[in-house]
Amino acid sequence: MKIYNTLTRTKEEFVPIEKGKVRMYACGITVSGEAHIGHGYQALIYDIMRKFLQKQGFEVSYARNYTDVDDKIIAKSKETGIPADKYAAAMIKKIDAVMGEMDIGEPDLWLKATQNIGNVISFIKQLIESGHAYAVSCGDVYFDVTSFKRYGCLSGRSVEDMLDGVRIENGAEKRNSADFALWKAAKEGEICWDSPWGKGRPGWHIECSAMTRAAFGDSIDIHGGGRDLVFPHHENEIAQSESLTGKQFAKYWTHNGLIKVNGQKMSKSLGNSILLEDLLKNYSNEAVKFALLQFNYRADINLVDGIFDEAERHLTSFYKVIKKVEDRYGKGGKGCKQIDDDFDRDMSDDFNTALALSRLFGLFKAVSAKYEKGDPACAEEVYQIKQTYSLLGLFKKDAGEYLARVADGAAQEIPDEVKALADKRWRAKQEKDWAAADALRGEIDALGYVIKDTKDGYTIVRR
Repeated sequence: MKIYNTLTRTKEEFVPIEKGKVRMYACGITVSGEAHIGHGYQALIYDIMRKFLQKQGFEVSYARNYTDVDDKIIAKSKETGIPADKYAAAMIKKIDAVMGEMDIGEPDLWLKATQNIGNVISFIKQLIESGHAYAVSCGDVYFDVTSFKRYGCLSGRSVEDMLDGVRIENGAEKRNSADFALWKAAKEGEICWDSPWGKGRPGWHIECSAMTRAAFGDSIDIHGGGRDLVFPHHENEIAQSESLTGKQFAKYWTHNGLIKVNGQKMSKSLGNSILLEDLLKNYSNEAVKFALLQFNYRADINLVDGIFDEAERHLTSFYKVIKKVEDRYGKGGKGCKQIDDDFDRDMSDDFNTALALSRLFGLFKAVSAKYEKGDPACAEEVYQIKQTYSLLGLFKKDAGEYLARVADGAAQEIPDEVKALADKRWRAKQEKDWAAADALRGEIDALGYVIKDTKDGYTIVRR
């Protein structure tokens, strides 16, 4: 199988460091807020990678982390009046619950920054002793990027480019503007721990290196995360880890694309974040997964209006076929090797979920044709589809229960307020009052619904 390696910018044949075993780590969530769809997507992708590697016969040890202390969490603590550690613990509990609703597998190891303070301090002490880091008078500790000759190897940036034209503010004790914090001196009232440099807390980047080394040793096979982490986070992990050990930190670096909403980057500042909790009130977790996995994991995902409704419709049509086949032939079966082989071939090419999903349309069309002819082979194919595609989190529900849930959701009435706005917008369009029509569309969107024009009028769907 081949994996795209961000470090080499090529697809490479996957050969683990130790034959038959894979050590895998993915950066998790900073728990300063609730889980949004980007968090869910990243967790889904690396869970799928883990499961497919296991399917190929590898023994996989998979770890994820929670960043449970950082600037954003401290800011939330001050805003809410809840101590930072208690705020983080409550948020982790809430995030765990919604991830459970998404039916995403737990990692083998959950790592938390606050449970690894000793490992972080030991790591930093060794970097100082080896000349790669330095403490300053206020109690901060920085990594000296000029001490690591390969700095920029992951992102393609050079130290010279980063330093050129950037001055250090008067009074700052950093040697270079690109040097990054390993330890931050505590400010009044902040959560902190004792250290050789005074009370403080870990910088963002050091926690992953320290936790990974404590869990797996000096080197791992796969390190993953969102593409927005390539620089500076993952670049800094390489620098500090390899400076300490003299060994390659991660053999393969994998990065999933980012989430966009109607062409715009999803962000709190734009007010277009999609919280998982809200999404799962309206759609099955399988519909959410289907919508996300129809894209290559390295590509950005553009969540256009109606994408989850469309995914639910596709799954509904598939489940209808499953139900009628199982009603006639039962749920058992010996399977169909070709379906599984095709899936493995698709996924062996850098976890190509998009290609694997695209096969479903032809598979269910063929199953339906065999069912109409009374060919019992359709039951074997349905059985295999369910077995194989469960790795992607699909077809895990009882067909009757799934269809009943979707039918119940579809039967929910569109609120009268939304209907009235839609009618008013339609009249504005007929009168060619485009400004009014656009404004009314905005009001409908704000209520959580999307209006779609058709040749005969319009339809209204949940956003």
